[in-house]
Amino acid sequence: MGLKIIVLAKQVPDTRNVGKDAMTAEGTVNRAALPAIFNPEDLNALEQALRLKDQNPGSTVGILTMGPPRAAEIIRQGLYRGADTGWLLTDRLFAGADTLATSYALATAIQKIGGADVVIGGRQAIDGDTAQVGPQVAQKLGLSQVTYAEEIEKCENGVLTIRRHIDGGVETVEAPMPIVITVNGSAAPCRPCNAKLVMKYKRANVPLERTADMPYAELYAERPYLTLNQWSVADVDGDPEQCGLAGSPTRVKAVKNIVFQAKESKTLTASDTDIEGMIKELLDEKIIG
Repeated sequence: MGLKIIVLAKQVPDTRNVGKDAMTAEGTVNRAALPAIFNPEDLNALEQALRLKDQNPGSTVGILTMGPPRAAEIIRQGLYRGADTGWLLTDRLFAGADTLATSYALATAIQKIGGADVVIGGRQAIDGDTAQVGPQVAQKLGLSQVTYAEEIEKCENGVLTIRRHIDGGVETVEAPMPIVITVNGSAAPCRPCNAKLVMKYKRANVPLERTADMPYAELYAERPYLTLNQWSVADVDGDPEQCGLAGSPTRVKAVKNIVFQAKESKTLTASDTDIEGMIKELLDEKIIG
């Protein structure tokens, strides 16, 4: 029996390149000023979804993301690796969302899709590091959840066996579907893009990405699969007061790029004398002991 799998994925700013223009006056991330990448742990989650699809014939994998029109690139990256479809939530009313508003939007979209057997995403996004969205989506949908997953080992009789990496060791749990799973970055890396799928989907986009002078416009009438799903707040029957800035109690005051600099340093050799001296100094300063 095939499974219906939805992968929660996010296009995030590359936090290795945070500059003075990283924040807007409203205290939100200025995404236009930063390079955009596929959130790393969401790629780990995508790999687990694709493996589950491979192990269960007839299964489908869909990518659900929220952001400006350029975030459709996340769906394309998923299609290139073996996903079957995708949905982009894009609307000015979604802008500036914190985890509470984001999870609300994702949950309403999943309900619009008709639910899923497995909802899976990365543990956290690198632009927030909160690890809150996955659990909040589970709570809003009334579903069980398994966090810190490293591998979905098997699926039998509607029950998933999942290995978790937790503080102090590894834990294996069984959980019934439907379920929400969040995946650690220590899970298997995502497979590379498939060349044939890249050629098939490279011109796939959402309507907001299209322009009047765009080449190959005739392809979209001939090949419906090149038109990706684009949904607004109204399309998912969402409450505008619970979306975007209006539904976000969190306020970010500032983002700073801090570089640590040593005030003093010592160069040691590998000799026993230097090592013993360093240990004695650390003991005397009560840094270790």
